[in-house]
Amino acid sequence: MDVSNKVSRALTQEIETLANISRESGSKLWRDIAERLASRRRGYASVNLSKIDKYAKDGDIIVVPGYVLGVGKISKKVTVGAYKFSKTAMEKLSNSGCAFMNISEIAKDNPKGTNVKIMR
Repeated sequence: MDVSNKVSRALTQEIETLANISRESGSKLWRDIAERLASRRRGYASVNLSKIDKYAKDGDIIVVPGYVLGVGKISKKVTVGAYKFSKTAMEKLSNSGCAFMNISEIAKDNPKGTNVKIMR
């Protein structure tokens, strides 16, 4: 996977980490997310908290290959992984007791990708 065109070193590391975890665990999920992040930024998902609240259940692990935005409310206790979070989204997630982290952190905790939902 060619990530040489990516300007952000953090993004390049995120993509490489996900690809490595995919190779080691045999999980196609992390490879798919790494490929989505390696594509153009215009193709990144932008998901509002209201959408996460609408489709997620308590205890779900949600991965957004892109950005989580703070529009709406979140009433469910979920774990959210994304490339980036808006400031408002981080505040609302922490106030509601949800966990949020980089996608690679979720991949390290769950290398097989079991019970992970991709939201875009």
